[in-house]
Amino acid sequence: MSVEPRYGVLLSIAYDGALFHGMARQANLRTVAGELQRAIGSLDQNATLVRNLSRTDAGVHAEQQFVSFDASKLISSRGWVLGLSKHLDRDVAVTSASVVPLGFDPRDVALSKTYRYRILQSQTRDPFLEQRAWRIGERLNHAAMAAEAATLQGHHDFAAFRNIGDRRLDTRRNLTRISMERDPSDSRIIWWVVEGERFLMHMVRIIVGTLVDVGRGRISPGVCARALTSCRRRDLGMTAPPAGLYLHRVVLAERGADRWPQVDESLLVT
Repeated sequence: MSVEPRYGVLLSIAYDGALFHGMARQANLRTVAGELQRAIGSLDQNATLVRNLSRTDAGVHAEQQFVSFDASKLISSRGWVLGLSKHLDRDVAVTSASVVPLGFDPRDVALSKTYRYRILQSQTRDPFLEQRAWRIGERLNHAAMAAEAATLQGHHDFAAFRNIGDRRLDTRRNLTRISMERDPSDSRIIWWVVEGERFLMHMVRIIVGTLVDVGRGRISPGVCARALTSCRRRDLGMTAPPAGLYLHRVVLAERGADRWPQVDESLLVT
């Protein structure tokens, strides 16, 4: 006989997306949500399905992602973190747990998301960055890319910057930050940092792909401004591959109670 859920659980998780077919559950495919569901079921077979904050694509990584579910078995936040860790493979980890109301959905309290995209500027492969960066063998014009990116910050209609499968009618978004940073530990690597309140499907990857096409001279500067006006996907450059994309940080208005561990993750993730 099934037992009614008694409380909600919010998990902060991180994962290497290289061997996952994305975040969302898919029949007969290995997904992050599917692996979490299996692990949660090992501790509480009456727990509900997980509700995930962001549907990252196959091959995309997350340094901070949130999921929630309703549980029927009384387990402490510490117990959830340590117990789930025993049932998860090495490429996904639960970094914290807290108690939230029944039916809590992290999508309802998300204030902002920050994505980072790693580009390896090298003519040769690096085995340690395979499936974790986009390798570009051509010389990139960093100044041209930065100037192009500046036109995207702020409130705009980003209809052109989405996958054809995204059917949402409201395509206005606010990018609060878009910047290029050099990796202090590796001169071959640059990071694109994109922060906003909400994103469209493949929006960050289309932005980065277009900036790289400008940087290597494949398309002319000013393309982003033109696409913001035309709202046509064909006016932009390529979609960057998923391997370099990381969901870096998510800010929630509510994180629940009895969180374990007590370390403030905002101090660790910048």
